Order: sequence, then structure tokens, then C-alpha cells
Amino acid sequence: MYDLMARPAPHQPQWNDDPDYPTVRRALAAAPPLVSTAELWTLRARLARVAAGHDVVLQAGDCVETFSDCTPPAVAAKLATLDDLGARLSRRTGAPVVRVGRLGGQFAKPRSRPAEPYNGRDLPTFRGPMINSTLATEAARRPDPRRMLRAYAAAGTVTALVGAHRDTPGGPWTSHEALVLDYEESLARTDPETGAAYLASTHLPWIGERTRHPDGAHVALLAAVANPVACKVGPSAAVEDVLRVCDLLDPDRVPGRLVLIARMGRRHIGAVLPGLVNAVRRAGHPVVWLSDPMHGNTVRTSTGLKTRLLADMVAEATAFRDILLREGVHPGGLHLEVAAGDVTECVGGPVPDEAGLRLRYTSLCDPRLNPRQAGALIDAWC
Repeated sequence: MYDLMARPAPHQPQWNDDPDYPTVRRALAAAPPLVSTAELWTLRARLARVAAGHDVVLQAGDCVETFSDCTPPAVAAKLATLDDLGARLSRRTGAPVVRVGRLGGQFAKPRSRPAEPYNGRDLPTFRGPMINSTLATEAARRPDPRRMLRAYAAAGTVTALVGAHRDTPGGPWTSHEALVLDYEESLARTDPETGAAYLASTHLPWIGERTRHPDGAHVALLAAVANPVACKVGPSAAVEDVLRVCDLLDPDRVPGRLVLIARMGRRHIGAVLPGLVNAVRRAGHPVVWLSDPMHGNTVRTSTGLKTRLLADMVAEATAFRDILLREGVHPGGLHLEVAAGDVTECVGGPVPDEAGLRLRYTSLCDPRLNPRQAGALIDAWC
């Protein structure tokens, strides 16, 4: 549909030979949409206000969702955390906040290594519940296309709960990384009134740092749909590549269409981000700029556990804010990985040192802030 087959498509599961693959694709293609175009137009209008400097965004939630957490009590806890942090950001900035959850589809993750050690042997890496299982066996780690149907059902439950919770145009809205092309393309729909193509899987899909190549399939897919879309930008991003992505995703320079999420790392942001912000501004793209101060600041403890230091995240987020202001561009908000519970996965605040990490480290992939740590980061950013 979108001429994706001939384009580079990294981080895709190899399951095309599975006999259930065609049946799964057909089932997804026939499934009801999870979001409506009316919701997409409302979100785009709110993001246009952010681009104009009137509002700010808080995009927050789990690193990766689990199917078992897609229940009314678990989703209610996540939405309460998003509401609380959004209200805090609004009080601190004095601006209305657009709340966007990493919810209703964040079931797949790109991974830097295809295998991971377990009890002295290598197993295929866990890549999110849409693709394989956390169980430490060869069979459980084999990509299974039937998991896309489970992901759709779980996303439907979450999206309905998010919709029932939505009380203003400020949200909450759903978002996830549009990583697995078989899933996303199967859920592309056409609006009968306008003829516009859109992704029915989420309100705000984003492209990750590993899949933002201008000639890649992920950019081509998001360029073809009417959703507001986002793209993460890391320290290796060249100005010309970012401008090409902007031209592809926002050719008409429409406020509210494109969000750029900077995830540089505290050591690189000062050298890389100013040139990108300046070039995008001069090219006339009215993008929303968000700071993701987490993904560029992941480190390992002396025992090999992944963590992030709150001090590093605060340093990157505040540097982002200062750079945007110096360039005459509105700092649009924050993109955070936050748990609803009192986890101990990042060092700082109530987790004073590495020794405290083991107490409640429950993430299936990357370390998340707990709500107290996220609140401290928001206070520092404002």
C-alpha cells in the first residue's frame, strides 16, 4: 500500500514464513480502528498551540507495556500518574498541558543486540510482547505473528479506557513507537469523509532514532498518513538528514503535524542540538520540540544492571530548554519513561545509590523514573 517492501526496514521480526502470518495480517486489516480521525484533528489542533508557544506537552509512560497490565486498574493507575504529572507541569509553567501517554500500543522495542546472556548461554533478545515472550527459552523467544492480534486486543482495551478518561482536548491521548511495520500497515485506514489515510493504531505514532532514515520504510509510512507524527533525533543526527525527514513528514509545514523528540545525552546535547534547532527553524517547519532526557543517558552499574541517573536527566532537560530559548524556539515539553508505581530503576531522589535499585526493579527493558523522580525532573525543567 505504501511501497514499503523495497525500502530499508531495520528491527523487524522475521516471521513471514510462519503459516499464521497471512491470517494475522488479514485479521488486522479487517479489524475496527482504535482511534478516530476526529480525535486526530483535535490532537493536531492542540499540538499547533504548542508549536505556537501557548501550551506544553507531557508524553510519559512505560518503557514497554505488558499484556497483563492492560486492565482497568493498571491503566487507571497509569492515567492518574499522567494526570498528576501533567498538572504539576501546568502549575510550574503556567501553561495548559497536552497529556500523551506511552499507552495503548507500546508493545515492541528495537534492541541493540540480537541475543542476550542467560545462565551461561545466549538467548534471542526480548523485543516486546508483540514479538516474543520474556520467558527464557528458545521457543518463547521465537517471533510469533499471532502476538500482533494479542497486541491489538490489549491496545483496544487501553484505548477505550483512555477515551473514557479524556475530559478535555488536553488529553489523554495514546502514542507508541510505530516499529513493527506488519502491525502498523495492517491498521492503516482511510477516512470516508476526507479520503485521508491514517494509522488507526494510535493517536501519535513516532519513529525511533534507529528507524528514522529518510529513505526508510518507517518514514515512508508515517509520511503517508494524516496523524500527527513524531520522530526521535539522537546525537548522530546530521542536519541534512533531519531536514529531509522534516520535508518528508511535514512537506506543507503545518503546525501540529510534526513533533521532534531530542534524545541526545547530556554530554552531546550542547554540541548537536543548537545546529538542528536553528536549521529546522530556518527551513520554516513549525515543529513541536520535546526533550527525551532518558534514552541518551542509560548506563550500567558495576553488576551490569541498566540504570539512569536523575542528575544526568535533569542536566539534559535543562540544557534542552536553554538551547531552545536561545534559538528563539518554544521548548515544547518532555518525553519521559515513568512507572505508575514506586519503582527503583533510576538513581536519584528517593533512590540514593546503586544499592537501592534491586528493591523494586521491575522493568522488562529500560529503567523508568518513579513518580517522585519524574516530579523532581519537571520541577527542575521549569
